Amino acid sequence: MAEIRAEEQTLAISKTFLIKPKLKPKARTLPQTPESKYWSSFKSTQIPNLVSSISSLSFSPSPPHPFAAAYYASVSLFSPLSLSDGNVSPSSTISSFSDVVSSISFRSDGLLLAASDLSGLVQVFDVKTRTPLRRLRSHTRPVRFVKYPVLDKLHLLSGGDDAVVKFWDVAGESVVLDLTGHKDYVRCGDCSPVSSDLFVTGSYDHTVKVWDVRVEDSRSVLEVNHGKPVEDVIYLPSGGLIATAGGNSVKIWDLIGGGRMVHSMESHNKTVTSICVGRIRKENCGDESMEDRILSVGLDGYMKVFDYGNMRVTHSMRFPAPLMSVDFSPDCRTRVIGTSNGIIFAGRRKGKENVESGGGWNVLGFESISEPERRGLRPTHFRYFHRGQSEKPVEGDYLVMRNKKVKLAEHDKLLKKFRHKDALVSVLNKKSRENVVAVMEELVTRKKLLKCVSNLDADELGLLLMFLSKNATMPRYSSLLMGLTGKVIEMRAEDIRSSDPLKGHIRNLKRSIEEELRIQHSLQEIQGIISPLLRIAGRR
Repeated sequence: MAEIRAEEQTLAISKTFLIKPKLKPKARTLPQTPESKYWSSFKSTQIPNLVSSISSLSFSPSPPHPFAAAYYASVSLFSPLSLSDGNVSPSSTISSFSDVVSSISFRSDGLLLAASDLSGLVQVFDVKTRTPLRRLRSHTRPVRFVKYPVLDKLHLLSGGDDAVVKFWDVAGESVVLDLTGHKDYVRCGDCSPVSSDLFVTGSYDHTVKVWDVRVEDSRSVLEVNHGKPVEDVIYLPSGGLIATAGGNSVKIWDLIGGGRMVHSMESHNKTVTSICVGRIRKENCGDESMEDRILSVGLDGYMKVFDYGNMRVTHSMRFPAPLMSVDFSPDCRTRVIGTSNGIIFAGRRKGKENVESGGGWNVLGFESISEPERRGLRPTHFRYFHRGQSEKPVEGDYLVMRNKKVKLAEHDKLLKKFRHKDALVSVLNKKSRENVVAVMEELVTRKKLLKCVSNLDADELGLLLMFLSKNATMPRYSSLLMGLTGKVIEMRAEDIRSSDPLKGHIRNLKRSIEEELRIQHSLQEIQGIISPLLRIAGRR
């Protein structure tokens, strides 16, 4: 009857107090910064099936800023306006190359396009008619980069695997200067945005050289060492700073300060293959201003955005393939990234006129980004007390920190359980000299060491004698181990006489002690010879 009543009571309790099922917490994503939202707002469009790796990308300086992509033995031109409509087909293609195209560059007016290939040839094309106007051949090895100066329409810069940098007169199809300062492949270069006479080149000899065409002996005017083979180098818009890419790092150098390194960004996991300058539009007190960023891509598949004014990475984006090239349009509305498997990831943002019609609030002046104002939770609201573990603390919250659990070794756990002999055998099996001596000192403190020695069986005693034969003569531990050695031999003499393996350990122990005594006698003899000489020298 008592059992039946107890069951009835439990049923009544379970009916009265219903158990609320546990709900899985919703996944919470970290809030994006305004700049991350800006870079994420580019509507991505894939341009596939371009046969091979995208070796170079370049935007035209003239509106509407079409961009060219170099892949295999072709150069294709794309209109950024067609990206908004989902049209990914090229507007025109130039295929008059005998080898793989390595680099392309638009002239400052956007009418001509220079392209280099691995046969050592540099060609200049009319963008509208795709007609080759000039064929510049002087390099003896593959040409790796070609660049039009920003403020000069008549000259061209190129460099290649012959370790020579050439400054061309395009109209005359002749070389004005041969610059031979590099000792390995010249892989990249850029022209100064403030002077038509200055340019910079990077090489696999780890160096970056600044050249001035006005210098008569054709020597570089400044040299910095990146520390790794240089894959790309660019001038920053001020003209006094350059950025270099090599290995997994991007470094910024102050040319006006004599080549001083300003900062090194090492956020990539693999080699950085290409860098460029990107710009964002911000509003400060109603006035629009432009801020520059460094965009870097690498073989790890990441694009990083680096704010070199504040020296920090402000955005990171992952792509499904190694990245080979990157460029950003002058109107700040299109960015293109080339991969190693022949795909271009082109991103396009809406124009300012479309943003104004949307009626959104501009966060920090970023054009198409709007974020409603969010009110923080107050202690008077019930949701304040339902926050989960993923909720970030705010100012004024009391944080309860959980102590980190210390992971104990096996011998420490056995010592805590007062299993002294097991602790000694365990640490002897690990063969860590410092830990064995530490356990022995602890057992001496507890007055249990000799008792443990007396309880060891033949195999365990063999471990102890092996340890003593190897370490008893070490000066750091001899004060403890030599005394213990005598006690072990005295207490376990009968066991040692009846076991051949134990006798072998004793012979090894005797041999090591005799060797140590011989060394000590030699040192005393040397001391006896040197001491009178030191006294005589002291009297003088």
